[in-house]
Amino acid sequence: MATVPKRLKIGLVLDTSLDTNEGVPRYVIDIGEWLRGQGHDVHYLVGQTDTRQLPNIHSLSRNIGVRFNGTRTTIPLPANRRKLQRFVRQQKFDVLHVQTPHHPLMAQHLIKAAGPQTAVIGTFHVLPYGRLSRFGNKALGLWLRPSLKRFDRMLAVSPAAAEYCRWSFGLTAEVLPNVVDYKQFRNAKPLPRYDDEKPTILFLGRLVPRKGPMKLLQAAALLAARTDIKPFRVVICGSGPLQPKLEAFITKHNLSDTVELAGFVSEADKPRYYASADIAAFPSRGGESFGIVLLEAMAGGHAVVLAGDNPGYRSVMAPQPDLLFDAGDEQLLADKLAYYLNNTAAARKLRLWGRAYAADFDTAVVGTKLLGIYEAALRKRRSLR
Repeated sequence: MATVPKRLKIGLVLDTSLDTNEGVPRYVIDIGEWLRGQGHDVHYLVGQTDTRQLPNIHSLSRNIGVRFNGTRTTIPLPANRRKLQRFVRQQKFDVLHVQTPHHPLMAQHLIKAAGPQTAVIGTFHVLPYGRLSRFGNKALGLWLRPSLKRFDRMLAVSPAAAEYCRWSFGLTAEVLPNVVDYKQFRNAKPLPRYDDEKPTILFLGRLVPRKGPMKLLQAAALLAARTDIKPFRVVICGSGPLQPKLEAFITKHNLSDTVELAGFVSEADKPRYYASADIAAFPSRGGESFGIVLLEAMAGGHAVVLAGDNPGYRSVMAPQPDLLFDAGDEQLLADKLAYYLNNTAAARKLRLWGRAYAADFDTAVVGTKLLGIYEAALRKRRSLR
């Protein structure tokens, strides 16, 4: 049987920047630093990254900002193909782990330059929101054919992402979920200003229509009009273009004493906001390949988590489908909020369930499985030589 080095040299490939703490960059950092903690030689092969401070960051392209799937991201400008190929050949990675869909002008060059001893693993992250994004990725799959055939294993963060990977790229992917830094959220303490008898309903995310913060405000207005609900507060964390409309709605419906727009929340402060919530509500309509925010909110065991019924969130909430709701129905959301505000026993049971469930997605749990996938792919590839 082919031998696998105990200390792997791993290149984590991401066409976008590591300067943000959102989505795929966060996954790459969490996995990368866990692998480094296990003694492996981890390198970040990324698009233009200016501020992130980590060992072995290789910023391999200049990037430009674009909008995709209802949010802003970056894509690489054409990079020097020979320079990228020379870099990969000099580094002699044991594993290239590519975050897909990747870009033809950077990551594809790296993949094609990988030597026969290098295992190439992909993780498929997206589930587009809207026909244009969906068919755009289908076309991208055709452009990426030269590199797609080089993958030894393709993973996807959820069943919905795996299905879309098959449709758009023609590849079968096995599900290995996103990760959560469980201890960071498990041990967080509530913020003093919310640590009182008034229940807190929390939203955390970009203030854009598809994420549903306006639906939460509409549900809050319905709740505030009910006589069977004791006083509560709604805390909306995040920034984005929808903020002026949210402010106008709060004023129009006399919710200033009920709703707080907390603004952007840093990664360091995020666990304490979740620990301050009795209910965390995420009325996203779609475009989610996974539901990392759901697990972060569950991990501390403080909040009942309610999620919009979209494919990515549905996969995370599969053990508790009653916690899903039609994200376009503010009355249904209001009714679910009212139920858990008024039923402390049911709420406590779900908080305990969520805390235990989220532990299965801890970086160490998922990372150990990922490392096994690396090693199996390497053994297979090197046994063919």
